[in-house]
Amino acid sequence: MTKKAKLAEQIIERLKIEYPETQCTLDYDDAWKLLVSVRLAAQCTDARVNVVVEDLYRKFPDVNALADAEVDDIEAIVKPCGLGHSKARDISACMKILRDEYGGKVPEDFDALLKLPGVGRKSANLIMGDVFGKPAIVTDTHCIRLVNRMGLMDGIKEPKKVEMALWKIIPPEESNDFCHRLVDHGRAVCTARTKPYCDRCCLADICKKTGV
Repeated sequence: MTKKAKLAEQIIERLKIEYPETQCTLDYDDAWKLLVSVRLAAQCTDARVNVVVEDLYRKFPDVNALADAEVDDIEAIVKPCGLGHSKARDISACMKILRDEYGGKVPEDFDALLKLPGVGRKSANLIMGDVFGKPAIVTDTHCIRLVNRMGLMDGIKEPKKVEMALWKIIPPEESNDFCHRLVDHGRAVCTARTKPYCDRCCLADICKKTGV
């Protein structure tokens, strides 16, 4: 086992204790809703997305309704999430594909997910992990910031490169929850907009960047 794999093992175990009930912070009760929410979450907080989608689903309660909706009508609702037109356009196109090619269901295939409008590797991994229970590494801003601070990465900031490097040191069965716990820790302790709270961090004694 490499030094980074051993460090990853320690980090995983400590974060499990610190955040035992981790989960995705986007609200959804169906796979297609998570697909919509993760698109809206780009450059927007999960909390705001959770509020906005309530109005969206009230007016368009299923895949068919969203697929049939005018892009302008979708945009009018999702505008508070920012980038309203591009997000509405992608959601509309995505729902049409789900309706026409997948019987209204979200495909359980990573490459098929990547072909959907507005779906990148981060979104596809989130769907694979949270909806289908498959190994998944979601390289969002929290993940990238924390793994570099902790010493699991050496200045790697490009999401796909971080993802590929993490696959080598994170056990597949731990991957999905590990990424959710990074979000939990990044919001509560290892923050981005303030100096991280290293004095109350469960990883302080093993973190490469403590105090930085």
